[in-house]
Amino acid sequence: MNQPTKTMRPRTMTMVLEGEINGIEMGDIAEMIFQLSADGVTQLVIDMTDVTHFDFRGVKPLMRRADVFRELGGDIKLAGLSPYVHAIFRSAGANDAFDYFATAEDAVAYLTQTTTGEITVPNDTFELHDDAAPAVTASAGLSNG
Repeated sequence: MNQPTKTMRPRTMTMVLEGEINGIEMGDIAEMIFQLSADGVTQLVIDMTDVTHFDFRGVKPLMRRADVFRELGGDIKLAGLSPYVHAIFRSAGANDAFDYFATAEDAVAYLTQTTTGEITVPNDTFELHDDAAPAVTASAGLSNG
């Protein structure tokens, strides 16, 4: 018996990361990415313009999240990586795992140009919320307080 499906248009969102991203923050970020996917986001841009360090142990889990997005017909694009953060991704084996963009705006423009049509998914895969915010911010780093 065929599983019921629904058709949805691709949704693009930008997640802005800041500061030093360590293992604890990466766990929170991974959970946020999972939730965005569950809420129907199919295209995610992760803006790392203000990331000063990214723990290399968080690269592989991010690659796995990107694989899930791709299996569902979407993708995760990375933007704004400093040469230092990009070197961490390269060293962790993610050089070819992501498309890298200079700015989040460039990544969104690319996704807008290349994402056409609709995606058909099983009915129980996504629960869509019309009130989803267009950007998600995850801040990390040391507090001086």
